[in-house]
Amino acid sequence: MKDKALLIGAVAAAISMVALAPIASAEKPKMEKCYGIAKAHQNDCAAGPGTSCAGSSTTDGQKNAWMLVPEGTCEKIVGGSLSSSN
Repeated sequence: MKDKALLIGAVAAAISMVALAPIASAEKPKMEKCYGIAKAHQNDCAAGPGTSCAGSSTTDGQKNAWMLVPEGTCEKIVGGSLSSSN
């Protein structure tokens, strides 16, 4: 009886480890810079000459200000571009 309980406990532990494995090994999504989508003062960094960095954009949709978004979503956002020249 003791061996059966031990075996059941071991199987239950193994099943729970397998069930939790995807959570523990989940990778963060790859991110990309998306230009032209930040609201004024909401950019992540690099908003052009005369600015220090994050939060320094002065207008909504400023073309040289970017925000990090999950890879593959930038060009789906209205006004979003992968380069500052568009």
